[in-house]
Amino acid sequence: MSVEFLKKVRSSVVLSSLLAGALTVSACQQQAEPESGMEDGANIEESVPMSAEPAEPSDVVVDTEDASLNEVEGDTTASVNSGVMQMSYLCTPELKVEATYKEDANQVVVATDMGTVTLNQTNEGSNPEVFEVATAIDGGQGFTQWRVGHEARKTGVMRTAGTDESNVNTFECNEAS
Repeated sequence: MSVEFLKKVRSSVVLSSLLAGALTVSACQQQAEPESGMEDGANIEESVPMSAEPAEPSDVVVDTEDASLNEVEGDTTASVNSGVMQMSYLCTPELKVEATYKEDANQVVVATDMGTVTLNQTNEGSNPEVFEVATAIDGGQGFTQWRVGHEARKTGVMRTAGTDESNVNTFECNEAS
């Protein structure tokens, strides 16, 4: 083999590789990217191709309606999200409250041994923050109210009633240490 022949083969291999690479890249692109301009607008919805692969199945199922607070507590893990904050409270008369504050939605999910409800914030203030729902803590007829004092939400008061709304149960709560 001559040196000149090897140079021709090498240059043809390099050229073939470059062409194959260019074809591969162009084959992956479905369409050219449009150039965005001010006249295009920011609210134009673009179609994004979806994968034909099925989603991975999730084997974890927690039925919180039938499980008690203690059973669910050991199996759950709080995810880190800037708009969500979890706090535990011990109340008098004896009651344990797990409160999950959803800042973006102005809601709190209150979980107790009696049940779990989602309450909506009804005021603009931060001391106290007042959350209410027209449902009893057990999901039945009545109301539930959660008031949290101070910006750090160290103390709270829960008021709940069933069908007889004149018979209100009040719990004074402090953050669990």
